[in-house]
Amino acid sequence: MTAAIFMGFFFILAGHKAVGKGLILGTIFSVINFVLMGETLHIRMGESRKKTFFLSLSSISFRYLLLAIPLFVAIKYEQFNLIAAVVGILSIQLVILSEHFLIFIRSARGKHKKKG
Repeated sequence: MTAAIFMGFFFILAGHKAVGKGLILGTIFSVINFVLMGETLHIRMGESRKKTFFLSLSSISFRYLLLAIPLFVAIKYEQFNLIAAVVGILSIQLVILSEHFLIFIRSARGKHKKKG
């Protein structure tokens, strides 16, 4: 989140206001999505299979609608760049994925050094 905000401000200061605003908008909604995912996880635990299915489906549907808001705003208003909003939405997932990838690489190197 912090990196996206700094990158957004960098784009704004560099004269690309629409890109900076789109990046920040998408990232904010992506963070809200992950917070909601974490907050609703405990609700589904310990429920019946049928109820869990409908709770999960409604949670996913709501979060997809939430993620559609920055896309709609970026399409509707020229002050937000659509591509930057998409990158902002995906930025949190990319950071999580890259963190796990780096941990995997480090653990693989550690195992390789022990063998040699």
